[in-house]
Amino acid sequence: MSPNRTDPTDAQIAAMLRRAQAIAQRALEAGHHPFGAVLVAPDHETVLMEQGNVDGVNHAEAVLAREAAAHFTPEQLWGCTLVTTVEPCAMCAGTQYWAHIGRVVYGLEERALLAITGNHAENPTLDLPCRELFARGQKEIRVIGPVPALEPEIAALHHAFWRSR
Repeated sequence: MSPNRTDPTDAQIAAMLRRAQAIAQRALEAGHHPFGAVLVAPDHETVLMEQGNVDGVNHAEAVLAREAAAHFTPEQLWGCTLVTTVEPCAMCAGTQYWAHIGRVVYGLEERALLAITGNHAENPTLDLPCRELFARGQKEIRVIGPVPALEPEIAALHHAFWRSR
C-alpha cells in the first residue's frame, strides 16, 4: 500500500463521474436500474473497466470490483479509483474493500437516493454509509463524495426512473 497516492482534481472527478453517469444511462436503456461504475487507473484519467447495473444482487460496483480483482493484482488496484454515480451500498463497499481498490468517488449519497426512491421494494436501502463500513476495516480506503456539482444530474436520472416504477 503506497502512502504516496494522489487524489484526482475536481475536473478529473467531474469527468470520471460523467463517464459513470453515461454508463448508468446505458444500463437504464438496457432495462436495468440506472447505476454506473468505472475503474480508473492511478493517473486519474485512464478507464480500465466499466460496468452498469445488472440486477438487484449484481450491482455495478460489486461486479466491477470482482472483475477487477480477477484481472489486476492487489498492488495494482490499491492505486486505482472506483467511480460510481451513487454511494456504494454495504455489499458493494465490502466487495471493493476485499478487491483492494484504494479509493472510491461517488456523486450522490445513498441517503439522497433513499429520499428519491422511498420505501421501494426494488431498492431496500441499507443505511450504512461506505465511510463507516471502511472505517471498520484494516486498510484506509479513501472516500471522495458526494460531489455537489454533479448531484443534480445524477439525481435527475433517478427521479425519472423511480417515478416510472
